[in-house]
Amino acid sequence: MKKPIFKILLVPICLLLFSTQCEEDIVPLTIDDEQQELTILKTEIENLASASICGDTFECKFIGLGSKPCGGPRSYLVYSTSINFEELENLVDAYNQKESEFNTKWEIVSDCATTNTPTSISCENNTCIAVY
Repeated sequence: MKKPIFKILLVPICLLLFSTQCEEDIVPLTIDDEQQELTILKTEIENLASASICGDTFECKFIGLGSKPCGGPRSYLVYSTSINFEELENLVDAYNQKESEFNTKWEIVSDCATTNTPTSISCENNTCIAVY
């Protein structure tokens, strides 16, 4: 018994249609879009860090925040162990990586000046303060 030609071609045609139907047009992010994502993430990080308090039971710490095109952090963020500091450190790592990739992708340049590292941290009025 002969199969009509359209039945033989039906399966490949359906597979082709289904495979193209799943494809989405991916619009690449602009430099402004990526900068906005970085700004939102940085604000989240700063809000989390600013919620920390210091005192007898909490330790003050600092972490490099950002990635300068020539290397090194843009600034240092001071926080205490009163918050979920593991979450904060993970967010900072993600932010630093994203900013590094942003700098490379968009060929960002800077003055290559180094950022001063805090020499110590003090606790004043339940707030960690960087000392330079």
